[in-house]
Amino acid sequence: MQRIGVFVCWCGSNIAGTVDVKAVAQALGHEPGVVFSTDYQYMCSQAGQDMIKEAVAEHRLTGIVVCSCSPRMHEATFRKTAQAAGLNPYMVEIANIREQCSWVHKDMPVGTEKAIILGKAAVAKVHLNAPLTPGESPVTKRALVIGGGIAGIQTALDIADAGFKVDIVEKKPTIGGKMAQLDKTFPTLDCAACILTPKMVDAAQHENIRIFSYSEVHEVKGFVGNFDVTIKKHARFVKEDICTGCGACVEKCPMKKIPNEFNLGMDNRPAIYIPFAQAVPKVATVDPNHCNMLKNGKCGLCARVCTAGAIDYTQKDEYIEEKYGAIVVATGFNPISMDKFDEFAYNQSKDVITSLEFERLTNAAGPTAGKLIRPSDGKHPHTIVFVQCVGSRCEACAQKGKEYCSKICCMYTAKHAMLVRDKYPDTEVYVFYIDVRTPGKNFDEFYRRAVEEYGVKYIKGMVGKVTPDESGVLKVQASDLLDNKQLHIDADLVVLAAAIEPDKSARPLATMLTASMDTNDFFTEAHPKLRPVESPTAGVFLSGACQGPKDIPETVSQAGAAAAKVIGLLAKDRLKGNPCVASSNELMCNGCSSCANVCPYGAITYEEKEFRMPDRTTAIRRVAKVNPAVCQGCGCCTVACPSGAMDLNGFKNDQIMAEVDAICK
Repeated sequence: MQRIGVFVCWCGSNIAGTVDVKAVAQALGHEPGVVFSTDYQYMCSQAGQDMIKEAVAEHRLTGIVVCSCSPRMHEATFRKTAQAAGLNPYMVEIANIREQCSWVHKDMPVGTEKAIILGKAAVAKVHLNAPLTPGESPVTKRALVIGGGIAGIQTALDIADAGFKVDIVEKKPTIGGKMAQLDKTFPTLDCAACILTPKMVDAAQHENIRIFSYSEVHEVKGFVGNFDVTIKKHARFVKEDICTGCGACVEKCPMKKIPNEFNLGMDNRPAIYIPFAQAVPKVATVDPNHCNMLKNGKCGLCARVCTAGAIDYTQKDEYIEEKYGAIVVATGFNPISMDKFDEFAYNQSKDVITSLEFERLTNAAGPTAGKLIRPSDGKHPHTIVFVQCVGSRCEACAQKGKEYCSKICCMYTAKHAMLVRDKYPDTEVYVFYIDVRTPGKNFDEFYRRAVEEYGVKYIKGMVGKVTPDESGVLKVQASDLLDNKQLHIDADLVVLAAAIEPDKSARPLATMLTASMDTNDFFTEAHPKLRPVESPTAGVFLSGACQGPKDIPETVSQAGAAAAKVIGLLAKDRLKGNPCVASSNELMCNGCSSCANVCPYGAITYEEKEFRMPDRTTAIRRVAKVNPAVCQGCGCCTVACPSGAMDLNGFKNDQIMAEVDAICK
């Protein structure tokens, strides 16, 4: 017979405001097996934990029920308390009477009744609990960073500086990400390349970092501390270890009219190319979709002019298998497509561009060598209209845009407006906005400079329509909400602050990692406040805009935080596993494979076992076998098993049914 202690937490007024905690403690004190029941204002505090330890010793408790907040918050806390008191930590049950009770009820009698029922269910389960012992597994001292933007680079550098090996996988031919395409950064207006390029070089030269550029993660297996990852390295048709990046092949290639992705199609590149001058690695890449030699066997000029002999038309995609102890996701973002926003004439006029295209126009290494021109005719624009929140913060446009705020648009538009007015004082600049959001350090001062010092005309209102006329002028129709009037502006250039969204690779990658995502395809953190850089999947961490819209300072901060978590993990030689894993009753298992088919972690295999029959003959049967190091205790197999052979330690069928019976009484 169990000797159970019940501890009811007030959680300040979070629980006590709508639950009579003393009545709950008194009612649960009369449950079978309960020998001690009490309440306290803050059970998770040191005083509350000391109270539990003293009760365990004084009343010789064999099980504990804590009626408090969600077990996601403090289950580990109370398990450590029980262990310190000499109890097995898995003899602790949490009855969630905050999120599932007090926070959803306003009537105290109703809330109190429900809290008592939840407490009774926890007591019933403790009666059937059994001590569990976690297993251990070794830790592979190497980390994988998926994404080579500023988030991935900073994360890799911090981990590598701590003495651990790191691999960066970047799907493009060079690392650098979106920051490599920027001209200046807010609020300091310093050169983006001047900040980023040294980081790229540091990553390339660091003895603990390997860069797999032009590569993608193909498959992920395993578990925290022991991930088995297959990386697909695309064929460049150029030998990386030989190529010197001299650019002779790029210069001589006859196929020179391919839209340049790095400049967002605003100029052309050849079929063999180096994305930009500071590319890392600075190695040429052959585009197989446009190379004449690869398509029809005619040309080969790049191979003839390459003095290093680096061109290899026979190169094939390569698959690399590696083990990692931790994985960091840093897949970044992309601006949303403007194809659905016909009201702004983006597909009708070359002079309607996105903010990222504007960055390339003003960049000294861009398609116009930094000269701001109208893309349609190469003339200098004298009137520029910036449109904020295109595809952001609009419930009406949710089907073609995003309902969330993209966070960075207000600041980079202020930056663009200031740069234009500084370099071209004769240019009139209008900014149409819903709200100006400047929450960062010195951000509001930066925005005020744009208005007060540079004379940028901010107008609260939205642009309804942009119409190009025959002369090339963009007729902008907009509303001024403060003056309550309609505006008509003849603009030479319209710049759209497009909403940002996660990279398209995020969703399939999340499936491989069994990581959680929200409805907008951003990766979900384990806890928004207490574990903001950890994925709910153990060993998978989040860095940068893959988790949500962020500017560069916030991205770098999160990269450092993710690196710190990885370092803490890799510093351990062995990890304790979760003992709440599935197990198979071999006598009941019929080998149907239903459990293995639904297991998201690949933890279930099958083996042939010999069984002695009642008539003393032997028979060979196929039975399920669970790898406890891989199993994450999700419980899918227990639901899918038609014979009831699969069960979950700590959440066995009889324990769950005991809770149900206690609730239904």
